Amino acid sequence: MPTTAKKNDLLEYKGHPLMRKENIIYYGSMSDSHIIMMQILDSAPVKDLAVAKRVSVQLQQTNPNVRIKERIIKKTEKDSLWAAMDIASIWLNRALNSK
Repeated sequence: MPTTAKKNDLLEYKGHPLMRKENIIYYGSMSDSHIIMMQILDSAPVKDLAVAKRVSVQLQQTNPNVRIKERIIKKTEKDSLWAAMDIASIWLNRALNSK
């Protein structure tokens, strides 16, 4: 039985939206105080699929009144998208629950 997705449906991971544009993945909502930005720095082909090999992860504030360089709270680099998503979900939950 086919299902149809609405245009406003977003992919979610652990209750937070995921949005991708080219090699950048945003995790979280801009209406919250913090988001995660992940940038795929390097990928390698596995069969017919490009798999991320290096991913930069940044916890950022969403406050538009803060300068861009000062928005970055934490940053790291991981060797897979799985490891990046793991640390991203921990950082985002801690930042959103520390209000």
